[in-house]
Amino acid sequence: MRIRSLLYVPVSSDRFVAKAHERGADAIILDLEDAVAPAQKTAARAKLKDAVASVGQNGAAVFVRVNAEAGLIRADADAACRAGAFGLFVPKVHTARSLITLAGFLDGIEHLCERKPMHLVPMIEDPAAVLDARTIVAATPRVCALITGGEDLATSLGAEPTPEVLHFPKLMVHFAAKAAGVLSLGLMRTVADYDDLAAMEKSAREARMYGFDGASCVHPSVVPILNRAFSPSDQELDRARRLIAAYERAEADGHGAFAFEGKMVDEPVVQRARALLERA
Repeated sequence: MRIRSLLYVPVSSDRFVAKAHERGADAIILDLEDAVAPAQKTAARAKLKDAVASVGQNGAAVFVRVNAEAGLIRADADAACRAGAFGLFVPKVHTARSLITLAGFLDGIEHLCERKPMHLVPMIEDPAAVLDARTIVAATPRVCALITGGEDLATSLGAEPTPEVLHFPKLMVHFAAKAAGVLSLGLMRTVADYDDLAAMEKSAREARMYGFDGASCVHPSVVPILNRAFSPSDQELDRARRLIAAYERAEADGHGAFAFEGKMVDEPVVQRARALLERA
């Protein structure tokens, strides 16, 4: 699964839902949590059936961000499952146990609906969850990615959600995702500051340099930035092809490491080049 861009869309906004499939995002996150006022949550949940089909009509993977509260999460997950959503973004995950419980609940709904298992994306949003990210990601095979919620994490730290504050904890969660072999999503900044597109592009390129697979955004203007930043450029692809060809020639001549464009190349470098071509 390749996801470069994920666009948050409030389920309660018919206008945003109607346009979401035109935005070019690899995935849509239909939001039942922060973007929906408490008084509107029941009505928003009822809209999921039509909203999932609408936003996914051009092939985007459709996630639903559910509410974490005990009185809401099961109703949200049930509705998302029956609507045909690809997966759930699960906010404020504190322990692996909560994901195991949710997975068990989904088993029954999926059986009734005769549908494929839903994927889960735990949102790591407090210091304890950051430290326990490796346990959380291993809770269930349904976990397909990890992401850090910058605003909530900063609040739980009593800090401001600046790139400097978020850099280290986001990298810790990133390492947990990579160690588990699931997608690592996010930028090392908050998604709330979407007005500065130059800064967003710089942050997206930084995230890709660290090995992040993609990121979420709250405004459609950021989608093309993420798609561009998390995709190999033509120049990168050309260099990767030439490097692999040079490696194959060196291997045929009985050489291991060899020089390519002024740099030493050995097996890890070749593996990165092959991985780049696979992502393309």
